[in-house]
Amino acid sequence: MIVSGTVVADAETTVEDGAVVTDGDEIAFVGRRSEAVDRYPDHERRSFDIVAPGLIGSHVHSVQTLGRGIADDAPLLEWLEEHVLPLEAAMGPEATRTAATLGYMECLASGVTTVLDHLSVNHAAEAFEAAVETGIRGRLGKVLMDYDAPDGLQEDAEEGLRESERLIEEYHGAADGRIRYAVTPRFAVSCTEACLRGVRELADAHDGVGIHTHASENRDEVATVEERTGERNVEWLHEVGLTGPDVTLAHCVWTDERERAILAETDTRVVHCPSSNMKLASGVAPVEDYLDRGVTVGLGNDGPPCNNTLDPFTEMRQASLLAKVDDRDATALPASTVFEMATAAGATAAGFERVGALREGYRADVIGLSTDSPRATPVHDPVSHLVFAAHGDDVRFTMVGGDVVYDGGAFAAVDADAVTSRASAFAAELTDD
Repeated sequence: MIVSGTVVADAETTVEDGAVVTDGDEIAFVGRRSEAVDRYPDHERRSFDIVAPGLIGSHVHSVQTLGRGIADDAPLLEWLEEHVLPLEAAMGPEATRTAATLGYMECLASGVTTVLDHLSVNHAAEAFEAAVETGIRGRLGKVLMDYDAPDGLQEDAEEGLRESERLIEEYHGAADGRIRYAVTPRFAVSCTEACLRGVRELADAHDGVGIHTHASENRDEVATVEERTGERNVEWLHEVGLTGPDVTLAHCVWTDERERAILAETDTRVVHCPSSNMKLASGVAPVEDYLDRGVTVGLGNDGPPCNNTLDPFTEMRQASLLAKVDDRDATALPASTVFEMATAAGATAAGFERVGALREGYRADVIGLSTDSPRATPVHDPVSHLVFAAHGDDVRFTMVGGDVVYDGGAFAAVDADAVTSRASAFAAELTDD
C-alpha cells in the first residue's frame, strides 16, 4: 500500500508530498510520493493530510476503561483504594474482556498502535485475547499483589507468579510477535520482597520478557515504602532487582539525586504521565533532568479513571505545557522532544524494536490524519501541529504491522457498537450503589 501526504517520519524528518510504502508487515519505502508511485505502480493508494508513525502508549490501564470518571477529585491512594481497586475486584472475565477491547479501540482510533498495558490481578487472559483480536501491538501483564490488597485482588505471591508464567507460555510472542509479556507487580506498596524478587527471577527465566510497574508517583507512596523498607522507592526496587533496561517504571515523580543516578546507571526506562499526575495532584516529574542524564522517557496516558482519555495527542500537549510552566521556561520540552517521547522513546520503553518511526525495514505501523478543520488550519510545522493542535479524533487511518485495523471510523476486527453497548451495561452494573 502507498500511504501519502505530508510524512512525519520521525521527530526530525518531514517529507512534503511524501509517501510510505508498505510490503507485508514492513515499510519498504519512505520518500517522495512521485517516486513511490513510479516504483510501486500496482500498489493500492491512500492519501491523508499528515502521515505519521503509530504512537506508543507506554503506560496504560486498558481494563480500567469501565471506571472512566468514577473517581474524580481524589488523591492517588484514596483514588486507588476506595474506587479503582474495588472496581477491578468486582470485574468478571466478560467485563474484563469488554473493558480491554474498549481501551484498545480508543487507542487505535486515536493513533496509538502500541501499548505497554498494566492489567489487573484477575482475568488477564481476557485482555490478551482482546489485544490479539483488535490488532493492537502490545506488551501486557497480569498484576501481582500479595500484600495489603483489597479482597478479591490479594493473592499468594507464588500462585501469582505461577499464573504469570502460564500467561507467558501462552501469549509471549503471540500473533507473530505482536503480543509480548511484562511481569507486572502493582507497586512496592502492595508487594512483598519475596514477590518482587520473584518477579526478577521470572523475567530472567524467559527471553524477551520485561518488567512493568509503578514507582514514586506520590509522596505518600514514597513515605509508605520508606517506612516499610528503610529505603526510598526506586532504591528499594533496585535492591530487589527491579531496575535495568528490561524494566519500565511509570511516573517517577518523587525521586532524589541518588534514585535518578540509579535510573541512569541501570538504563531503566521511565514513563511520564502528565495528565494523570496533574489530575491526582501527584506532582511534576523531572522529565528534563531524566533526559539530561540519558534516561529513556516514554509517554503514557495512565488509565481512564485518572485522565480521563487515552488520547495520545492530549498527552503530548500536556507534557510540553506542564514542563514550560513548571520551569518558567518557554523552551522546555519542545515539540520535537515530546514527539520523540511518544514514538521512538516510547517504543524503547514498551520493549519493541523497529517501531516508533517511519523507516525502511521498520514495522508498518502507520497512521493518517486529517487537517480539515478550523482548529487544524493552517499547518506551518507538522510536528508542532501533532503535539499542540491535533486531537485523537483527527486520526482517520491506523495500520499495525501492515494490517489496516481502523479506517474512516470503522474497526476491522470488532463491532464497535456492540462493544460500547456492553461496556456501558457492565459499567452501570459495577458502579451501581
